Amino acid sequence: MAEPVACDTSREVAKLKSRLVLLERKNAAFKMQMKELSMKLQLAGQGKNEALYKAGPFGTVKALRTNPTVTPDLSINPRLASLLEQVAVKKELIVALANSNVKEMLEVWFTNIKRAGIPNYLVVALDDNIESFCKSKDVPVYRRDPDDGIDNIGKTGGNHAVSGLKFRILREFLQLGYSVLLSDIDIIFFRNPFDHLYRDSDVESMSDGHNNMTAYGFNDVFDEPSMGWARYAHTMRIWVYNSGFFFIRPTIPSIELLDRVAYRLSHEPKSWDQAVFNEELFFPSHPGYEGLHASKRTMDMYLFMNSKVLFKTVRKDANLRTLKPVIVHLNYHPDKSDRMKAVIEFYVDGKQNALERFPDGSE
Repeated sequence: MAEPVACDTSREVAKLKSRLVLLERKNAAFKMQMKELSMKLQLAGQGKNEALYKAGPFGTVKALRTNPTVTPDLSINPRLASLLEQVAVKKELIVALANSNVKEMLEVWFTNIKRAGIPNYLVVALDDNIESFCKSKDVPVYRRDPDDGIDNIGKTGGNHAVSGLKFRILREFLQLGYSVLLSDIDIIFFRNPFDHLYRDSDVESMSDGHNNMTAYGFNDVFDEPSMGWARYAHTMRIWVYNSGFFFIRPTIPSIELLDRVAYRLSHEPKSWDQAVFNEELFFPSHPGYEGLHASKRTMDMYLFMNSKVLFKTVRKDANLRTLKPVIVHLNYHPDKSDRMKAVIEFYVDGKQNALERFPDGSE
């Protein structure tokens, strides 16, 4: 008689597990519906003098973080819309800009994307040579319609000039309703980054910080002895977001950010796009200036790793060396090609001493 009891018990456990899974799915769907309704209520109440619902008990109230996406406007660029429909996965994709000046590095970039098994990526070719090169390598590529303002910079510009173009070019992607993971090409992919995004903010960006304080923010105390009792002033600091690798959702604040940065770069020729990008994201409203109301999230610095973190810290720590990052960005070092090859040898080929011959910084 023992065997039938065991069998019945086994079936009962399976039924309970099945019910639990079903309840969890319903609960997740219910939470999503509550979140959407809350969002709609808050949006409906914007600009009005009275709230549409009361605040909940202490500790339960949360403000709107995840802005709704824009309604796609396919009419602005039907050709790009058709291409994105083929390339994107769940309306998300990696995008990089490139001209012939960076052809060799571009090949390293897309070779590692392919190795990591990432299907949704696209190169925006800034000249004919790169367009032909990508097609010959079976790499998804997009060439914009002629635009003198962009084409002149795109064909001959250096890293910073080309980098500044992305804020104008990305606007169409967002208008079409796509989320973009913008990537410089001095980046090596080891895992699919879309498995490690939160998607709860307008912008998720990797940091130029190299430890918890600099990457995620800290209270920096300024000392002015001449003030006597009030000599210590507390300041909040965080190292800048890297404008060469960020995930941006198709929301109104995101598009406003792109517009603000593109406008300033076109009117301030000596400005650096990364500095302007951060100023627009972080500077608050104050007399004479209306700040941007965009939500932001800092990416995990060990998953989305800059080269200072790698060469100054990770390679010297036995535990951190075993972690496999999602990407490594060679943003801190000008000898990019050599270091990129060494980073691939270390993480892909398992060559444990591949990074040892390089100094922490640049010579």
